[in-house]
Amino acid sequence: MTTLVYGIGAAVIAAFAWLVFGIIRIGAISRGKRLGDRTGTAVLLIDLQTVFWDRGPYSDTAKLAAKAVILEEVRAAKRMGHPVIAIRQEWSIPVTKMIARMAMRGQAVEGTLGTELAEPFAGLADHGLVKRVQDAFETGDLDPLLEKLGVGTLRIVGLDFNYCVLKTVLAARNRGYAVTVVKRGTLSGAPTEPAEHRMISAEVVLQ
Repeated sequence: MTTLVYGIGAAVIAAFAWLVFGIIRIGAISRGKRLGDRTGTAVLLIDLQTVFWDRGPYSDTAKLAAKAVILEEVRAAKRMGHPVIAIRQEWSIPVTKMIARMAMRGQAVEGTLGTELAEPFAGLADHGLVKRVQDAFETGDLDPLLEKLGVGTLRIVGLDFNYCVLKTVLAARNRGYAVTVVKRGTLSGAPTEPAEHRMISAEVVLQ
């Protein structure tokens, strides 16, 4: 009986530790090779997916205003020949899939409906990548794409300002990118002051 109790206790502790590891991994900010001398600019569209755009905690008024700014950013990028890169969220790591199902209503789990770009933004991007956590650099796919494109400056729009936008911005600064967040082209389900302070401390331009 004692052995059984110990076994159950160990299993519970292991499961708890696994979930804690997953939570930490979701919000971690990666580091990478410092970029060299690059003069190009790219626009990043963060998580502008059907599941978040249609079912997220954002008012129609906020979405309408953000959409206008985002579309203008894309038009400006096209005029200047700057690449537009769409980053989509798909929870694909076993522990993060579990957390998404438990705490995020299962939104954006790999293979579920709604992970495609929302209708207003479909077809706008020149390149598309999938991220597994909040930081778009974590998979290692974004770094070589930006290097290939000669990009040293990022203009970022999308959602959510406090999470995926913030973590991607800080990861970009860790690598030496110049970053401008077009605040009016972002959405957030909560006050953004703490995230703004972190960005400003990292020498991010809020526009």
